[in-house]
Amino acid sequence: MEREFSGQSLLSRGDSGTEMGSQYISESGFYMTSFAATIFVASLVTIGVLLVTLVVSLAVMLQSCESRSKGIVGIEKASHSYCEILALHGELNGFKHDEVPPVCRSLAVRYIKEGGYARDLDFTMRMIESFFDTISPSNDRVVLMDIDDILAPDPRSNEPSSCIKGVTNLKQRRTLELYTKLRLRGWSLILLSRKPERQRNVTAQNLNSIGYSGWSFLMMRSDRETETSEYFSRQRKELKEQGNEIISVISSQMDALTGWSMGIHVFKLPNTWYES
Repeated sequence: MEREFSGQSLLSRGDSGTEMGSQYISESGFYMTSFAATIFVASLVTIGVLLVTLVVSLAVMLQSCESRSKGIVGIEKASHSYCEILALHGELNGFKHDEVPPVCRSLAVRYIKEGGYARDLDFTMRMIESFFDTISPSNDRVVLMDIDDILAPDPRSNEPSSCIKGVTNLKQRRTLELYTKLRLRGWSLILLSRKPERQRNVTAQNLNSIGYSGWSFLMMRSDRETETSEYFSRQRKELKEQGNEIISVISSQMDALTGWSMGIHVFKLPNTWYES
């Protein structure tokens, strides 16, 4: 009985162990029908196409903007070249302000406002001073300076009312500084003017009032002379016949820088049509 009970007990324990050792495993997952999968894939493809389209559109827009900017720069360069050539011929032929095309007036104003005129004037003045550093004055050596750009308004004014008046005053101040340096170095200075002889006293008073003094001679045009380039040529020829050596002619106007007896070195100051 004891063995039977023991056997049953062992048997029952074995059954119990089997029940306790058994495991129930449950698995979880994501299930999708074929229709849903098709929609999902189609959505991914659509998004990809949209992204590619966006990238292509941006590239086309950037290329268009670049082409447009290059076109504008090309037009500006062409206009600038055209106006430079026109300015040269305008100065040679004495063009007036109302003969200048509007596009060139706009470029001239921008040239002034952006400091181009001031830089060119400064460079020219330094060139003139460098030249005179290499040569010495003497009794028969003369320098001719055009004064018509340095009379009114006062070149010592520091508060111009506009950009045009500002550059005019700037040239007047720098010309006065150059005149003073040359005079102090002992150069004989002859002043050129297109004004008629009857205005000599008024012109001399104006020059003295703005700081010019000590010049050797003031050339004034006679009432019968109308062609200024011929007038300047004749005056220079007479100076040479009197035994003078013309070292340099300094002016911003072409009529004073062409013709006979121009001297060793000619210097043209930058100019704008707005000063005509």
